Amino acid sequence: MNRSITRRKMLVRSAQAAAAVLGTQRFAPLYAARESRGFKIGACDWSLQKQCDPAAFDVAKRIGLDGVQVSLGTVKNDMHLRRPDVQKKYKEAAARSGLEIASLAIGEMNRVPLKSDPRAARWLDESIDVCKALGLTVSMPAFFGKGELDMGKTTEIDHLVEVLKHAAHKAEKQGVVIALENYLNAEDNMRLIERVGSPAVKVYYDVGNSHFKGYDIHKEIRRLGKLIGEFHFKDGAHRIGHGRIDFRKVRESLDAIDYRGWIVLESAAPSGVVPDYAAQCEYLRVLFPRTV
Repeated sequence: MNRSITRRKMLVRSAQAAAAVLGTQRFAPLYAARESRGFKIGACDWSLQKQCDPAAFDVAKRIGLDGVQVSLGTVKNDMHLRRPDVQKKYKEAAARSGLEIASLAIGEMNRVPLKSDPRAARWLDESIDVCKALGLTVSMPAFFGKGELDMGKTTEIDHLVEVLKHAAHKAEKQGVVIALENYLNAEDNMRLIERVGSPAVKVYYDVGNSHFKGYDIHKEIRRLGKLIGEFHFKDGAHRIGHGRIDFRKVRESLDAIDYRGWIVLESAAPSGVVPDYAAQCEYLRVLFPRTV
């Protein structure tokens, strides 16, 4: 218990010191008058070890988060969040905890690729209806594992573009963004989105994944700009604030593109989800406050 408290205080103090180093003029937004636009901090249900389980909201509440990014489901549970009765359970869990559903994730596409499997195309289409039912604006198809994208594989990319065009037409009408999470660099993501040709298709930007691939995340964030729909924060095996990514500079990059909204943690928790995520959340609150 004492070790967790010490770690948490150390993270928060580090963030406070970081803000001071940046200087009051550069980092003035952190201390500006209260406004409606700020940041919300959530976590993926799988990172909370509660994938496809409404109990993720209870864990998030203990941590001090604002909400949870929830999974559409798995093949095993037949992508259960498509069912109205399951949606009702998630709404009730969120209301009971006083938290929000941040966005929707379709991680099963790492095993059932959107680039080639018609089941995944159907899930994407139906995820837009789920977003509408839950009051969400972001559906995140994932492209890792079997679903990883290679722009050199023309047939796969051509098929993916057609699938995204079809889903985007519906997403535009429903006010939903399809945010693609993948290992592509900014330029390749922009090429892909340009081919789809819809404002409803954006990038789900994971700073940890992009750093791992060797990309300059600060240049990439600025390059993508308004094409970024939402963010995952992690730093490899490190707890946020103790790794390789300078989250002070990440804040500057988000300011440069005028991003305000959800930051979703998918970070490491070597000492346990609740203590480590609580410490990381408090650390990030200094750099990414609810009101700016």
